[in-house]
Amino acid sequence: MANTLKVGVIGVGGIAKTHMPGWAASEDAEVIAGSDVSQEMLQNWGITHGVATLSTNPADLFNNPDIDIIDVCTPNMYHTELVVGALNAGKHVICEKPLAPTPDGIHKMIEARNRSGKMLMTAQHFRFKGNSQAMKAEIEAGALGDIYHARSWMLRRGWIPARPGFVYKKNSGGGPCIDIGVHILDLTLWFMGNPKPVAVSGVAKAPLAKHEGAFSQWGMAMVQRDMDVEDFAAAFVRFDNGATLILEVSWLLHHDTPGEDMQMWLYGTEGGSHWPQGEILSTNYNTKQFYNQTLQLVGDPMEPHALECVQFARAVKEGAPSPVPAEQSLQVMTILDGIYRSQEAGREVTLE
Repeated sequence: MANTLKVGVIGVGGIAKTHMPGWAASEDAEVIAGSDVSQEMLQNWGITHGVATLSTNPADLFNNPDIDIIDVCTPNMYHTELVVGALNAGKHVICEKPLAPTPDGIHKMIEARNRSGKMLMTAQHFRFKGNSQAMKAEIEAGALGDIYHARSWMLRRGWIPARPGFVYKKNSGGGPCIDIGVHILDLTLWFMGNPKPVAVSGVAKAPLAKHEGAFSQWGMAMVQRDMDVEDFAAAFVRFDNGATLILEVSWLLHHDTPGEDMQMWLYGTEGGSHWPQGEILSTNYNTKQFYNQTLQLVGDPMEPHALECVQFARAVKEGAPSPVPAEQSLQVMTILDGIYRSQEAGREVTLE
């Protein structure tokens, strides 16, 4: 296809596998290069996807004049350097969540984006699920009125990703706060209209990971006893518009779910909602009646990891705004960083 955007993927294992179907389905982009620290993994990936331009040095992708887009799929702690490097080289960038493990890292990315004039997007795939798109449309149409409170959680029972990329802070930057909390928090803030967070009172601890015999249902792997990130976190967040949020995340909680329980309740002046069930709850004050409506999805939307790549390429091609702006990811990480600061201080902390 003429004028097809050329994509280079950095970090071809793990989450990159979910991006490749999106690039394959895109009418606007195609993958022509890849980079990874593992030569063996890189070669196998290249054979699988028919990609011949391969390098263990990501700078080779930055310096490749044929590449328009860099897709960053590495562990969290390497995001900032790679994203800034790609932007400085004049590439558009889509980066896996979290955009960076600290607010400072995102500030550096935003500065690089502004200098380059290129697009930057966080791959927050839950925004692209059909039930999320449907709920967002109802909220923007006024179904909830002004949202003044939210309750959100993403809880797992014995589902810790017991691998070095997740349980050591030098690689991940944090535990479930950053691994899965970033998903439900980003989605909640997006539904709420991204109000500015001003204060957070939180805790982040590991009450279960060091338990004798602690294991993960992911292959029944034993939890590394020297892991240095939390396995549970909770927070109360205040926003500049007066709204509030209660957030809970865990990898190992004694919670009644076979795998993962991800839920969100929003409460507004005109109604409430429950995600992912897609329920809208309202009241007729004249007839004293309660109404519960369930959204019905029409069609079969593309898998969200794939759709986010398709939408990113389309936005680049059309000169549209970033589907997930870095400023919104900065709000998310400011709150998560605030949880860690609040845990250390033992009190509520203000957010900048």
